[in-house]
Amino acid sequence: MITVLSDTHSRSGHELAGRAKEAVEESRAVVHAGDFTTESVLDAFEEVADRLYAVYGNNATPGVRDRLPPERTFEIEGVRFVLTHGDDRGATGLSLLGRQQAADVVVFGHSHRHAATDAEDVLLLNPGSHADPRGGIPTHAELRVAEDGENETTDARLVGEIRRRDGSVVETLEVE
Repeated sequence: MITVLSDTHSRSGHELAGRAKEAVEESRAVVHAGDFTTESVLDAFEEVADRLYAVYGNNATPGVRDRLPPERTFEIEGVRFVLTHGDDRGATGLSLLGRQQAADVVVFGHSHRHAATDAEDVLLLNPGSHADPRGGIPTHAELRVAEDGENETTDARLVGEIRRRDGSVVETLEVE
């Protein structure tokens, strides 16, 4: 499983609770779209995640910015990801970024609101914020490799959900 998070906005720890904490502990990879805020928060994630793919956000301290890039591209399970915190690019700009990097998924944050948008050749995924939802619900995303026959209508390679802290599903998604 791949757990996707963003916008922790803490000064002391990872602020993981409920299903988000369980998902991180069970995951083969954790993807974080930034705004850890401080190095101690980044350290806390590195302690609980076997493999952490992360970028810094607009509220990162200089120490976090020294340790993380603003954007990165990587592959997990044959799926190509572009990871950025998010900015004023909007859906069109994020979609273009994904196509420029030949990505299947663009993961972003910044808004603290979950969203999964199929932008033709690329999925735009914002997991929301597990710790600081700013008036919304605390959410994260969980992705897994699709098993043969799991999805009869498409040839999805990854399937997943955006989940609340209690584990309930807010939205389902797939990456073809």
